[in-house]
Amino acid sequence: QVQLVESGGGLVQAGDSLKLSCAASGRTVNNFAMGWFRQAPGKEREFLAFINWNNADVLSADSVKGRFIISSDNVKNTVYLQMNSLKPEDTAVYFCAASSIYRNSNYYYTRETSYDYWGQGTHVTVSS
Repeated sequence: QVQLVESGGGLVQAGDSLKLSCAASGRTVNNFAMGWFRQAPGKEREFLAFINWNNADVLSADSVKGRFIISSDNVKNTVYLQMNSLKPEDTAVYFCAASSIYRNSNYYYTRETSYDYWGQGTHVTVSS
């Protein structure tokens, strides 16, 4: 079983930056990908970015490309999401997720159904 705990959310003003962290514990040896998603009230969960746990390949959604950067520290079993130039529309609950399924496909890891484990989320509120 893999446990994921997000941290780093908070209240910021438009234009500010935040760095979210997701610490993984438990049986992480079989993880193949770690992803970040977000969900605003009344909206569906949205893919943001994922990182291949083995080779560090990354892919970001077009909606946040150029502003959000995903990275990892394998020694700490932690994945990060650096968020820059935040906008009010970025306000949401941010989740990290882990997938234990290997697929030779970047598209596979952009879908929330591809992930086995989820954190509880961390709130990000961006004011104008």
